Amino acid sequence: MTKASELPSKADAKPVTNAEDAASPYRHFTAAEWGKLRKDTPLPLSEAELEELRGFGERVSLDEVSEIYLPLSRLINLYVRETQELYRVTSDFLGRSQDKVPYIIGIAGSVAVGKSTSARIMRTLLARWPNHPKVDLITTDGFLYPNRVLEERNLMGRKGFPESFDARRLIQFLSDVKAGVRNVEAPVYSHFTYDILPGEMIIVDQPDILIVEGLNVLQPWKPAEGEAPQPFVSDFFDFSIYLDADEASIRRWYIERFLSLRSTSFKDPDAFFHRFAKLSDEEAVATADGIWTSINLANLNKNILPTRQRAQAILKKGEDHRIRDVMLRKL
Repeated sequence: MTKASELPSKADAKPVTNAEDAASPYRHFTAAEWGKLRKDTPLPLSEAELEELRGFGERVSLDEVSEIYLPLSRLINLYVRETQELYRVTSDFLGRSQDKVPYIIGIAGSVAVGKSTSARIMRTLLARWPNHPKVDLITTDGFLYPNRVLEERNLMGRKGFPESFDARRLIQFLSDVKAGVRNVEAPVYSHFTYDILPGEMIIVDQPDILIVEGLNVLQPWKPAEGEAPQPFVSDFFDFSIYLDADEASIRRWYIERFLSLRSTSFKDPDAFFHRFAKLSDEEAVATADGIWTSINLANLNKNILPTRQRAQAILKKGEDHRIRDVMLRKL
């Protein structure tokens, strides 16, 4: 019987050398080196709270939050504070009050790499800094076209690819948020029904910080022939993060998650993937691997991975799902 844990995986990438670091647009930190940058910042998160933030099958620990996410939240807090000061100075210069607009953070990376958990942890930590207590989070899944539209366009097999998203609606949403518009609506996506929930919306009302998590948020938008150019989603970001890992590790995590879901949410007759609930272990591994290879791996290599170098910070995970290296873009 084949188990996901027995699937082959590549060794972690070798540490970046000093010579490589000098030539790179990024500064490289091991997890231990990065952890020291938290200084004396206390960890404002309990184990019980972290349990609520973990995604299905995620193994992030309080130690990792303290070592990786707390210093990152400290850095972003400094950036937000300086940005808020810039608004104040600009208002003084113009001689009139100017509304503070949200600081927007983008989080990108592959399916199954842990973006959602990272986004929730960052939202919680950032909301506990005193100068920006209101932090909202949206996922770009809500801007996928409904399944009926994807079916009409023969795109169900390319769900998650750039063409499966309503990019214009997402860009309009971000434009409104960045302009300080009140009560901007974002659609809601259900991973249970694998579709947009009709009539349900998330309301974003002038937060101090907005976190936008999604597969393709760092990708440049390419207009079709005859279409006028428009902004990229990432044009609205003040800071961006890419969650990275070796391809073989992500594949294994995806299959492990699929096997776990088969015995949990897939069992519900109303679940979109209910048809997979009764698969044997061998059938489930083969099915998950087929979905991974034909859809998620193809999307990763063509659309997601090429955007990694556009991020301000790259968080590199090891085979155990723990972040082992941090790459921070040089100013």
